[in-house]
Amino acid sequence: MARLIVFSARACPFAHRTRLVLSHKSVDFELREIDLRNKPSWFSTVSGYGKVPAIEHDGNRVWESAIINEYVDEVFPNPPLLPGHSGKRAIARLWIDWANTRFVPLFGALLRGTTEAARDEARSSLLSGLDFLEREGFAKHSEGGPYFFGAAPSLVDFTLYPWFERWPALEQVEQIRGSVLKLAPERIVSWKARLGELPTVKAEESPTSFYVERYAVHAVDKLGLARQDEPHRSGSSAETRSF
Repeated sequence: MARLIVFSARACPFAHRTRLVLSHKSVDFELREIDLRNKPSWFSTVSGYGKVPAIEHDGNRVWESAIINEYVDEVFPNPPLLPGHSGKRAIARLWIDWANTRFVPLFGALLRGTTEAARDEARSSLLSGLDFLEREGFAKHSEGGPYFFGAAPSLVDFTLYPWFERWPALEQVEQIRGSVLKLAPERIVSWKARLGELPTVKAEESPTSFYVERYAVHAVDKLGLARQDEPHRSGSSAETRSF
């Protein structure tokens, strides 16, 4: 089997997605950590967008986490992470798109909001998004099981999870700002706990303190810290910043 190289950054939730998928499938890979503040000049030859994650495998160079994860699911088919039925596969892709285009931007907008009005709007929209995920996602597709599609994890679960691992850090930033943020939808709370207990998820876990250290700059006015440059990746899509 050809060697698989993963270009990643520990703090990046998009790269976290891909590591979760590979770990769940027990795929051996070589991990290369990229410093997002000081990316090596050669990295542009690996990732066309200059972003993590990116992979090299069997002569292929692939970037963008959603595309990488489908590639991995095709090349390493066991256990499968997309449903066998074409209609359910379409539903999975719709929710992956929802995560990328709706949920992730709202998480970032709340974290980075520079005014109370902007944060209030982002907070309200983010919590409404969670209610939508609970009502239209888990309630309709989990069939009583612990994961998005029921009994087994899918690409939808691993697409969403990195932001929920980071959720307690966002709650702490909000607390510093004088606001309250709580992860309340019952199915989502249960799903997060169940997924978080998987050995492969634990293997890729970082403590809340790791994220708080990186998020604290966004509460700079309350903490009295000196503002510092935030690590980021070049580009303009949802997958351009590490959280």
